[in-house]
Amino acid sequence: MIVVKGLCKSFGENKVLNGIDLHIPLGETLVIMGPSGCGKSVLLRLLTGLLKPDQGEIWFDGQEISSLSKSELVPIRQRIGMLFQSAALFDFMTVEENVGFTLRQHHGWKDIHQIAKEKLELVDLHNVGQLKPAEISGGMRKRVGLARAIAADPEVIFYDEPTTGLDPITCDEINQLMSDLHEKLKVTSVIVTHDMDSAFFVGTRMAMLYEGKVVAEGTPQEIMNNETPIVQQFIYSGSRKMLAPNKSREY
Repeated sequence: MIVVKGLCKSFGENKVLNGIDLHIPLGETLVIMGPSGCGKSVLLRLLTGLLKPDQGEIWFDGQEISSLSKSELVPIRQRIGMLFQSAALFDFMTVEENVGFTLRQHHGWKDIHQIAKEKLELVDLHNVGQLKPAEISGGMRKRVGLARAIAADPEVIFYDEPTTGLDPITCDEINQLMSDLHEKLKVTSVIVTHDMDSAFFVGTRMAMLYEGKVVAEGTPQEIMNNETPIVQQFIYSGSRKMLAPNKSREY
């Protein structure tokens, strides 16, 4: 379980997060949503130890981690995977080398080759291991980034805007892939997104940030029924499927 208590983070005069409280049970898919600039990605970086909070606590499986040093965070980071917004692949490496990058300290190249092949197959990529990132599509690069995120068999996967920059068909494919991997790998998933179609498709629970605070939290149905004006405005303006004419809602 991940527990967040009273988390605050400022950059200069800009208070990005102002007292965030969250409980993320084992096996849950939590979607953290909200408009651009509301602090979603900052919260994700705090949860993964890439940033330190100004105030508050972050508990990971019973251990408070916000005060840990980089070396003390290593065992925690070995238990998590991260899909960055841009996939963050190394252009000079092959797809296979990118997937196996985090494994190099603990595995020989023969093992890495086999693990990378298996993880690429899990994200439905075949015969691309020797290609460079520039030789594959944006959607395929996202899949490679996801294969790298699961390479070390993490307990928790963090996703930062996984569908950003993708066409609608590819977005749907990535959403289905995230859902399938959650079931196959039995992991806890934390997904930051402003894509409402993605949020309602993959989330088992949702939390909306606005002006540095959690303004709504609950199941997808509870969020849909939430009558707070900013929540209603955000979820319906951010969904192409909810607003599609002559189609029943899929959520």
